Amino acid sequence: MINYGSKPYRRTTIPSDPRSKSLISACFLMLLAAFLGGCGKEEWHVPPFASTNELVIATVNGPTTFYEDSQGNYTGLEYDLANLFAQKIGMKAKFVLYANREQIEDAVIHHKVHFGAAGLTIPPDGSTDLVYGPTYLGVIPRLVYNSTGPKPSGFESLSGKRIACIADPAIREIVSSLKRKYPDVDFSEMKSESSDELLSSLSDGTTDYAIAYSNQIDIAAHYYPNIAAAFDLAGPRRLSWEFPKDADPALIRKVQDFFDGIEKDGTLQRLVDRYYGHIYRLDQVDIVSFLGSMDKELPPMIAYFQEAESLTGIDWRLLAALSYQESHWDPHATSPTGVRGIMMLTSDTADRLNVSDRLDARQSIVAGARYFAKLKDSIPPEVKEPDRTWYALAAYNLGTAHLLDAMKLAKQLHRNPDSWVDLKDTLPLLSRSGYFGTLSHGFARGGEAVVMVANIRNFYDILGKYKQPSPPMLGANLLR
Repeated sequence: MINYGSKPYRRTTIPSDPRSKSLISACFLMLLAAFLGGCGKEEWHVPPFASTNELVIATVNGPTTFYEDSQGNYTGLEYDLANLFAQKIGMKAKFVLYANREQIEDAVIHHKVHFGAAGLTIPPDGSTDLVYGPTYLGVIPRLVYNSTGPKPSGFESLSGKRIACIADPAIREIVSSLKRKYPDVDFSEMKSESSDELLSSLSDGTTDYAIAYSNQIDIAAHYYPNIAAAFDLAGPRRLSWEFPKDADPALIRKVQDFFDGIEKDGTLQRLVDRYYGHIYRLDQVDIVSFLGSMDKELPPMIAYFQEAESLTGIDWRLLAALSYQESHWDPHATSPTGVRGIMMLTSDTADRLNVSDRLDARQSIVAGARYFAKLKDSIPPEVKEPDRTWYALAAYNLGTAHLLDAMKLAKQLHRNPDSWVDLKDTLPLLSRSGYFGTLSHGFARGGEAVVMVANIRNFYDILGKYKQPSPPMLGANLLR
């Protein structure tokens, strides 16, 4: 395990292949299913595990579980884990979206799905109708406040205040105890399982405080910079998949073997890092500044970034995130080392890409995008996405030669040179004489590249939430 600081939507299945059905269509089907469910009681059951080649998995739509990313693909830690499990055992995966945990447990108990995978904490007292698989992530329940007001030091000062929380058995038990101790505090439970909806309501003042888990808070803070954790309410709670009490023992064994395997080979750590490994780099001031620039400086540049996407196939929002990290979207930015413009191009790079004026925003953006695309092409084919993108971002900062040196060093240190989780620990060693002296290209500020990649990932996440992708016709005329 990794420690980290109504009517159900029945039969709303989403194939693991995101190209098969859009999330918009899925949501329409969910609403239709809910409506039809009110017309008459419907019972259905999935085929037993031993007699099917398709796993049906209950989950919720949210940033820590299952959602559609900026490219229109399904993603999320629970989606990745469950989909990978299905692939490992030679089965297909279908995901059924439910509104909250109560509905998921009903679906699991009544065999409407094979299991639930939705960031589910193991209840303190367990359940006679459910069994739980291996634990894979530790999260901490915390009180969250709106940082435009004072930070509370305890519940004694919250009399008459509204505190909202999601429907979760571990949090429900905490709240039950708090209600007895602080009867004047107004605790309420949301029917939705969406942590984003909960923390958005705190950000906009709909509720005074909220109770959520540490992973949910840290992700939401990038979109709502005025929320912050006040204090812990309990120790870590463990996340697990849940199964009916009479689940096929063969399924339980395969799940146990799966988690044993991905923890041993580092896959679990890499997946957790994909969603949480970059979120600590930015503070509240950074995020507020970025959101302000996104509304003021970015709009005149969007057409240029979208043009660059049409030439390279690289999401304009990723290019914009890279540009913000480089210049804060200042077309006239100039560094002491002579790199200039909104994409901070060197004179040599500009010459190779036929840029006549590095301070011309359009020229700089298109050239920077082409340069970034060339860097991605130069990464060894063993490096797969999304790590391939992170490698290219690092190379944009320190060059391909130093990146290849870091990969060579990672291999010497018995780390995986094709994994960003391992490479980001190796890159800072390029500034230490005991290491860079043995490498072909010597000293480099590898730690700076690691910070840069983390920042860009955060900016890209924020842009993905607030800015729409390019129209489908863009990206047709690829040019390197």
